[in-house]
Amino acid sequence: MSRTPEAATNGSEDADADADADAEGERADREDLLARLDLLQEENRRLRRDYARARRSSYRRTALALGAIGVAAAGAGVAFPGSRQVLLALGAVGLFGAVLTYYLTPEQFVSAAVGERVYRALATNEADIVADLGLSHERVYVPTGGVESDASADARLFVPQHESYTVPDATALEEPFVVTEDGRTQGVSLQPTGDPLFSELERALAGPLADEPGPLAQQLADGVVEQFELASALDVDREDDRISVGVTDSLYGSVERFDHPVVSVFAVGLARGLDQPVAAETSVGDDRFEYVITLRLPDDDGA
Repeated sequence: MSRTPEAATNGSEDADADADADAEGERADREDLLARLDLLQEENRRLRRDYARARRSSYRRTALALGAIGVAAAGAGVAFPGSRQVLLALGAVGLFGAVLTYYLTPEQFVSAAVGERVYRALATNEADIVADLGLSHERVYVPTGGVESDASADARLFVPQHESYTVPDATALEEPFVVTEDGRTQGVSLQPTGDPLFSELERALAGPLADEPGPLAQQLADGVVEQFELASALDVDREDDRISVGVTDSLYGSVERFDHPVVSVFAVGLARGLDQPVAAETSVGDDRFEYVITLRLPDDDGA
């Protein structure tokens, strides 16, 4: 049976109405999703502000408690002359700690995820440059003592062109691209992530920096875990001229990434502390550790 023109027209109008309804429904769904996204973003910003405010409040409560202890101890020193010296000293310490805690309270807190993403982008770029130049897989951290053109850099990460290499002198390492007449000293020289971190760690040490590989590596492990919290646990083992570090729960992901902060802190620390180049290798761990860092002290010819 053939359809009449009126039926065909009505069918076309119904189809158009259904299409319009579907399009209207999709627009409504999209607007609803956008509205929910805006709400989630605003809620995320609010939670970040509340978290930062809570952290600042925690610091300030600590400062207030230290101040109260200081005032109470000082008052007790006046009331009890026999213990005045000890109580006044305790009061001074409490007040001094309160002032430091209050004025050193961080105004902004950056999540670990933000730092990991920033590092990931930089590591990817550097790894791509090294791969594009066809350089070797060697990673050698060289102490420079702070060159004049970059006084903040006391170590450089040297990526040689060939597996059989010779470490160039500090002057050659000033430039990012090390081009010399000797192909064994050619490569790329970069400022490692661990250089400023090691400087902070060294300033925070209660005693002198160790001058032996084993004790120095343990100091570095304590700093990485306790001060920087870049890993939850580290296990240091020394064998001849090699130091192995087992890594658990790395904050910035796989330590096999280019110039990973944990690897870099150890390599830079050993290089600067012992005043000799240190080659770093990384691998996936076993049942005990997620990753293993191997640090070796190469001879003058690199190997």
